[in-house]
Amino acid sequence: FGGPNVPDRKASEFLHQNRFIDIACHGEGERTFASVLENYHARDWEKVPSISYINSENDFIRNPAYERISNLNEIPSPYLEGIFDPLMRTNTQEEWITLLETNRGCPFSCTYCDWGSATKNKVYSYDVDKIFEEIEWFSRHKIEFLFCCDANFGMLVRDVEIVRYIAENKKKHGYPKAFSVQNTKNSTKRIYDIYKIMADAGLNKGVSLSLQSLNTSTLKDIKRENISINAFEELQSKFTNDNIETFTDLILGLPGETYNSFADGTSSAIEKGQHNRIQFNNLSILPNAEMGNEEYQEKYGFNIVETKIINIHGSLSNSNEIHEKQRLVVETSTMPKADWVRVRVFAWMASLLYFNKLLQIPLAVLFGTCSVRPRELIELFVTSDHTSPILSEIHSFFVDKAVDIQSGGAEYCESKKWLNIWWPADELILIKLCTENKLSSFYVETEQAINRLMRQKELLEYFPVIHESIYLNHNIIKLPFQDKDLDVHLSYNVWDAYQAAIRGKDFLVEKGRFDYQIDRTSDKWVSWEDWCKRVIWYGNKKGAYIYNCRTSGSKVCSS
Repeated sequence: FGGPNVPDRKASEFLHQNRFIDIACHGEGERTFASVLENYHARDWEKVPSISYINSENDFIRNPAYERISNLNEIPSPYLEGIFDPLMRTNTQEEWITLLETNRGCPFSCTYCDWGSATKNKVYSYDVDKIFEEIEWFSRHKIEFLFCCDANFGMLVRDVEIVRYIAENKKKHGYPKAFSVQNTKNSTKRIYDIYKIMADAGLNKGVSLSLQSLNTSTLKDIKRENISINAFEELQSKFTNDNIETFTDLILGLPGETYNSFADGTSSAIEKGQHNRIQFNNLSILPNAEMGNEEYQEKYGFNIVETKIINIHGSLSNSNEIHEKQRLVVETSTMPKADWVRVRVFAWMASLLYFNKLLQIPLAVLFGTCSVRPRELIELFVTSDHTSPILSEIHSFFVDKAVDIQSGGAEYCESKKWLNIWWPADELILIKLCTENKLSSFYVETEQAINRLMRQKELLEYFPVIHESIYLNHNIIKLPFQDKDLDVHLSYNVWDAYQAAIRGKDFLVEKGRFDYQIDRTSDKWVSWEDWCKRVIWYGNKKGAYIYNCRTSGSKVCSS
């Protein structure tokens, strides 16, 4: 056994509890695995560095560790050595994903991650010529999706050259189709250049601009205070202006985080320009990360449950297999269990209403015109309102799922009906609203809820703007079985105001005659199953849930 779930701190306890494991490998695997093979027949494990095991006398043995490989070029490339060629020749119908590693190591020390601690912060690199040879191999073998294993792609100056080479190869050979990276944290100019090249080449599947938290004390507790939020804002603005999709990570249950700080952080991320997608991740404990220390967990009052690892959109056909387990934090000293449920429900509601685009048009227009924060608008729906049956049903579904996770249930929701896969709770609700013909009633209830808030704030003049924004949002949601474009005639410039809001530009909501055409025919889906797959699943990172819309004429009367 090897990898991040083999503990360094309690290897003896780990092996005694799991006697089916012969050998636990610690750290890098290349030299260790070769040595295991060399000593396999004799079972002479004393000669194998970087392993631990239980010997025939039932004693725990931990052998001295190898030094890290500083010259990564000594590691043979399985691609260039031809290891995969026979497999690919006999499976020509398959579409392939491959891994590219250009460097190894991480200079950061985030307490929830063991990347930096495992590599002692030192970064080593492969020669760029070897990297280029592998990229040529990927293109010649028609690799669809290329995943970069680097912890901080863009940290090195040469990374711009690498991504440019991939883009040139795609133009020349048509492959790879997509290139996915974890970008470095603070190098604003270089990251922008890299993703601009990727976007222009059609390689980008969404730019990751990770924050994890916007709470100052939390960032200090998890040792990310040296990572610039200003860099995030600058990059977000640049990518928005260039129409390049981004997504942001926030983690639920980090130390020092409260319901208020998390809801404020989500609101701030939207206000700083993230209108495409926030990925709300549950905090998972890795044994070798600093958070894996029991002292750390006690300090911050962690309540941890074990649950099986389920891949987002993973197949239910694998449900009978033996699952790996993960340890999720479902309560801390600053976020009691009830507040963790509130945070989890808030995150799903933000995803459903804003990032799945169900209500993004009216919400963006409102917080862009009348100083109502995104948090305040989202929190309208994070309550059990029995006068609104559909909203109450959604809220109850989210609460029940959050409580289920706290009890060790799966992070995602199984659906045999829709593609036989595991769905995020917000996406499954979106599917149910659309397929069960509940969208119209949903929009009636949401308009009533927003109007109640506007009445409290004495902003009754926004009622007609809200009505038309919701009307447009309803008609612009992508659905199957559409065969005609739709002309929409409005009394307010809500589409133009919405476009300005999500691009961070100043705008006025103006009254007049505004004609828009919704393009419902460029993309079509002939079944609910096809729509589930191509819109809801594949559109996840890009938030591609609404049709294109264009102005077909307007006449302004007043502001």
